[in-house]
Amino acid sequence: MIAVLEKPETRPITPLSPSGKILIFSAPSGSGKTTIVRHLLQNNPNLGFSVSACTRARRAHEQDGKDYYFLTLEEFRTKIAQQAFVEWEEVYANSFYGTLKSEIERIWAQGKHVIFDVEVHGGLNLKKYFGDQALAVFVTVPSLEILEARLRSRQTESEESLQKRIAKFQYELTFRDKFDAILLNENLEEALLKAQELVSEFVNK
Repeated sequence: MIAVLEKPETRPITPLSPSGKILIFSAPSGSGKTTIVRHLLQNNPNLGFSVSACTRARRAHEQDGKDYYFLTLEEFRTKIAQQAFVEWEEVYANSFYGTLKSEIERIWAQGKHVIFDVEVHGGLNLKKYFGDQALAVFVTVPSLEILEARLRSRQTESEESLQKRIAKFQYELTFRDKFDAILLNENLEEALLKAQELVSEFVNK
């Protein structure tokens, strides 16, 4: 079981003052949330993407500050102590992900709403923090077999890593009812249309 590390002393001392809305898309790896979020960003100029911070190694095609803020373990722990995160979690041993307060403030300063592509627990922590100011969407696939096929097609995972992600999917699936909406990504075009509908309704209400 993967525990969510929610230590009271790591929460920001001064809450952010919302000047825009928060759109949270969370899903087990391989569910297609990144594709959905990219589509929403391309078609909604009033959205700004929140870049997460992490401690994992940067992949060859990734750029620091665009895909993630790549931090060392020591740098990440320092920012936890500085209360620089809205939320953070240790996804695997010594593998941290988190949302920097400065990143949300950067997007709001541009007059945009913030959209997140985050882990399931990270999404729930964001929803808890922002409450009604946020829409939390859980993206899922019809079956475990489909998820495994998608992960294998990436050819970026070792067998050990793949099995960890499959086990994590089964665990994270138990949290889907805690989200505001569940988006089934069986047919991508239909999922994109539904995602746009959810976003438009929430932003315009």
